Amino acid sequence: QVQFVESGGGLVQPGGSVKLSCIGSGFMFDLHGMSWYRRAPGKDRETVSSITMNGDSTAYADSVKGRFTISRDNGKNTVYLQMDNLRPTDTAVYYCNADRAQRAEAILDGIPFSSWGQGTQVTVSS
Repeated sequence: QVQFVESGGGLVQPGGSVKLSCIGSGFMFDLHGMSWYRRAPGKDRETVSSITMNGDSTAYADSVKGRFTISRDNGKNTVYLQMDNLRPTDTAVYYCNADRAQRAEAILDGIPFSSWGQGTQVTVSS
C-alpha cells in the first residue's frame, strides 16, 4: 500500500524559513522521482518542485524558484523541501507524491500515485 507522511509545517512569518519532510512507503522509493505539491484555499493543486530518483535533476515552479530547494535521502525513503524567504502567497497545504513514470530529467507534470497523504499546513503570516 502506497503511503506518504508529510511533516514540518507550521506558522511562519514572512521572510522566514521552514523545512518539510515526507516519508514514502509501499513502493520502491529509490526508483521513483518525487514531487512536492500544494493546495491553497480556493485554488487548484499546484506542483511546486520535483526531483529525479537519484537526485541529479530538479525542477521548480516559477513562483518558488530561487527560494525553495528540494532534496532526498533514499536511505531514509524521505524527500525534503527547504522553503526560504516565505511569502503569504505560499500559504497552503503541502503534499508529496511519487512519479509513476521513470524519467531522466525532473518535470513538474509527472504522474502521481492515486494515494495521497494528509499533507502539512504551512501558514505564512505576521
